[in-house]
Amino acid sequence: MLKPIVLFCLLCFSNLFAQSKVTIVGNVKSFENENLIGVSISFDANNQHYYSISDALGCFTEEIPSGLVKIAVNHFGYLEKTLSFDLKNDSIISIVLEKNVSFLKEVVISNNKKNWITNLSGGKLSFNLKELATVPTVLGTTDIIKILQLTPGVQNSGDANGYLYVRGGDPGHNTILYDGIPIYGMSHLLGVFPFYNTDHIQEVEFDKSSSNAKYGGRLSSTTLLIPNKKIPSQFTIQGNVGLLASQATLSIPISEKSGITISGRKTYIDEIVAPILNSGSKNSDVQDMKYGFVDGNLTFVTEIYKNNLLTVSAFSSADKLQIKDANLALHTSLKWSNLNISPALFTKLSSKTSMSNAVYYTRYTNELNMEQSTIQMGVSSFVEDFGFTNSVSYSVNEVPFESGLQYVYHNLQPQKIQIENLSIANNTEQNNLIKASEFAVFTTAKPKLLDNLIAELGLRISYYNSGVKSYLHFQPRVVLNYYMNRNLSFYASYNRQNQYLNLITTSSVGIPTDFWIASSDGIPAQSSNEFALGSNQTISKSITSSFGAFYRSMNNLLEYPYGVTQFNEISTLKNDLLEGKGKAYGLEMMLKRNNGKFKGWLSYTLSWSDRNFEKLNNGNTYYAKYDRRHNLSLVGTYNLNSKWNLGVTQIFSSGNRFTMPTSWYFINNNPVKEYSEYNNAQMPNYIRTDLSGNYFFIKNSKKESALNFSIYNTFNIENPIYVVLNVVVNENKDSVVVKPEKKVLYRILPSISWRFKF
Repeated sequence: MLKPIVLFCLLCFSNLFAQSKVTIVGNVKSFENENLIGVSISFDANNQHYYSISDALGCFTEEIPSGLVKIAVNHFGYLEKTLSFDLKNDSIISIVLEKNVSFLKEVVISNNKKNWITNLSGGKLSFNLKELATVPTVLGTTDIIKILQLTPGVQNSGDANGYLYVRGGDPGHNTILYDGIPIYGMSHLLGVFPFYNTDHIQEVEFDKSSSNAKYGGRLSSTTLLIPNKKIPSQFTIQGNVGLLASQATLSIPISEKSGITISGRKTYIDEIVAPILNSGSKNSDVQDMKYGFVDGNLTFVTEIYKNNLLTVSAFSSADKLQIKDANLALHTSLKWSNLNISPALFTKLSSKTSMSNAVYYTRYTNELNMEQSTIQMGVSSFVEDFGFTNSVSYSVNEVPFESGLQYVYHNLQPQKIQIENLSIANNTEQNNLIKASEFAVFTTAKPKLLDNLIAELGLRISYYNSGVKSYLHFQPRVVLNYYMNRNLSFYASYNRQNQYLNLITTSSVGIPTDFWIASSDGIPAQSSNEFALGSNQTISKSITSSFGAFYRSMNNLLEYPYGVTQFNEISTLKNDLLEGKGKAYGLEMMLKRNNGKFKGWLSYTLSWSDRNFEKLNNGNTYYAKYDRRHNLSLVGTYNLNSKWNLGVTQIFSSGNRFTMPTSWYFINNNPVKEYSEYNNAQMPNYIRTDLSGNYFFIKNSKKESALNFSIYNTFNIENPIYVVLNVVVNENKDSVVVKPEKKVLYRILPSISWRFKF
């Protein structure tokens, strides 16, 4: 009798031993001994799946059941590595990945490159900019904003506009974070030039709902620009030389554990293009027009001591536009610039706990000066932030958490207006300054509710004080991800957002006279609630699809119904800004092909967006300016051979809304126009086809030399940026003929550039 009992106990204990867990700690490096950040590591142990990502030091930690384990390691640009062994005790491993180099063989070998667009949980998207280099752009360099406009839920802003319009929101409802630093000035002139040097940026993450509680302060999307933080092992230089602008990026190793990456860009329109245009402009009204910009990026990385990584990120840009018209005695100068810098320290406290701390400074300014005859006018604005962010990543009962706090001091000047010699009697000036503080704490958790149901739960608590106005807001975020099987998943989300800094747009074509204003006396904080649901499907090895729907309600929206400036003795922003509400809803879909010679995606959005302001449109609801019912984008690239690849982009979208007079009549022989509804008219549908081709002289892992040929708006289709109404009155002044005139900024734009890497 005793023998069966002992045998039964041994079997029970052996089962317990088999289920015991051990900790595996590892480090991932390249063959050049660089710590690799963001490497995907998956574990299969005891019929269970675990997932980890290497941190800023290339380290990872995971607790898994003991026994036979299979590890798969994936990273863009490197060959996949798999390991299998019997894990019995806590272990430390080191993994070295080799570069992915293509060889010509008689058999087809599929590689494991990271997709150019990857669907993340909750409908978020991740972009690999190197893979997107084949998508056609104006100047032969990848344009992040225009790439985002080719994805579901993002409205095409048209020509002459570099803003984002996401899920029916305004342009100021989106935040762009460069290595965690907010960027307030978001485009070069009229959206023609890409705003960011993509050679300096490793990856872009785009969240249409801003569902992560770590990020806040905007009603709509969050775009994370993640610079390359690898410590360079050797000196390299890469860049692009084009007809209108050039750029270069240098990676410089300082020591085995330190390195710096510097990027710069400059346009030379004034030196090359402007003389050609001016030579034939003797009969033109505008005798002299000059534009130029420069921008630069810097990233310094050093491992100051074990488990501590110090980084310094900086970005600056400066634009200047000058127009002289001798016939009108007019001289106009417009300047705008960005400057930000952020040192950050990443510390690995233990195998399961890490912490990051960063301070930052960011400033955006714009200044418009006009001089005509004896009258001089200046309008300027700036927004300046001093901030601190802290976050701690840890786990509780195998549930990953991230918590932290953030503080930012805002210093804003929405509009400073100076007018001299407006009258003989005096000169006038109007100046508004706003200072405010914003404090927030956040926490996120990703518990596994069921075997195939994972939640992303977040709470952000923000406190805002401008001296005369204060707010305390609780902002919950919930995302549920249900994985039916390996090929089909669903998600549902709810997000509440509050916004204290608001962008006031003064132009329909996106010129940088827009200004930021903070919530204060008479200027409320905006809020929104968004619901979204969707699914992701894997149709085949190379084809995936996604479908989604959203509904967003917005309160305390702001509208500025004037032009660049409204000025008189009693005018104030408090009185001029109108307050209202809005809603947006729609359907989104995307079909992608990620592998093979032909790759691309099809994106379609069907959406509605409306507004209701008590003092506009007689209090009736009207369509928002960028209510564009249909947005369709088709992107395709084809690798013809080892020397050539080709790309095409086809865009169709409904025209944006504007207000047009519905009737004209005379009072005392003066024509008077009458309006029926706000935004009662619509621009023509926007249609554009772009083509590009890349010819490679050299292409391998260390060197590249290629010519890019691009044609923007290949079929020369007129896409007007606005409409001017020309009024013709007959001699008797008893009838009026209105002739709309469409204004087009640019039509077909061919370009050629040389891309290099050494």
